[in-house]
Amino acid sequence: MNFPVFDLHCDTALRLLGDDVNQAGSLNANGGHIDLTRAKQLSGYCQCFACFTTPYMEKKDWYSLSPVVVFEREIATMAIAGEQREIDKNKRKIGLVYSADDIRANYEKGKMSALLTIEGPAGFDFDPELLESMFQAGFRISTLGWNESNVLTGSNQTGEGLTDLGREYVRNAQELGILVDVSHISDAGFWDIMKITQAPVIASHSNSRAVCPHARNLTDDMFRAIRDTGGVAGINQFAEFLGEKPTLDTICDHIFHFLEMDPECRHIALGGDLDGCDALAQGFEGVQSYPALAQRLLERGLTEEMVMNLYWNNALGVMDAAVRNNKK
Repeated sequence: MNFPVFDLHCDTALRLLGDDVNQAGSLNANGGHIDLTRAKQLSGYCQCFACFTTPYMEKKDWYSLSPVVVFEREIATMAIAGEQREIDKNKRKIGLVYSADDIRANYEKGKMSALLTIEGPAGFDFDPELLESMFQAGFRISTLGWNESNVLTGSNQTGEGLTDLGREYVRNAQELGILVDVSHISDAGFWDIMKITQAPVIASHSNSRAVCPHARNLTDDMFRAIRDTGGVAGINQFAEFLGEKPTLDTICDHIFHFLEMDPECRHIALGGDLDGCDALAQGFEGVQSYPALAQRLLERGLTEEMVMNLYWNNALGVMDAAVRNNKK
């Protein structure tokens, strides 16, 4: 069975940047993990495209550009109207969306959907007061950082908790209807968010730490906390976060572990981290491999309803909840 796919995280926007567009490829066809030619094989598709920034970008081994400039270029590459912009020049196949209802409407028309997200607010100087502008620009999900400490929080590599400015960021985001994404955050920052959250919280691309003991993954208590907010955890396809020599069965192992705490499969989703990592599980090569993963899940005992929840319904549901939380 060919299930529609709602993937909560990829880094394709950053991958498509570069002086040599032909080398980077296009959203329609490229040598990375995601393009529309392969995604069209799915029965439906919504992809969250992260605009990723970090202060590290100014280092020579990155882009030697400020994160503000990179952020502006990512938005321009993907979303600003014009025949050279990736969404616009493929508008017969894919359209920008701002709500779950937009996604449903595109799905009914046989059209793919693109949703903008923020991975690291360095692109607008970590300023909570600019979140309303980000919402108006179409962003609906935001992490508080990446793998470094910043003025909002510590990271999975540094350990500090949420700052007062970080608490303001969470409050502002949730009042607008922007989902707070705890992927990459420190354990202390995670629990600080859980103390103040007034809306569902997601981990857009984080696996089970019990299955693979990596700091980027979620403990069982973290998954339960996300579940209890009404949020979801998106299964990450990066081999390092899956385990040693991972296969499709390893991906299934993470899902089945979360199912022990979510037996009806209401709080697990997809968040492939595609185009943001180099090594994937054996048997998973890109967006075109989601049907093979679904087939393996069915073979291991998931019902079609549970796979549909995992692949589509759960992410749609949390988008609905974010809209209901909008207080502005």
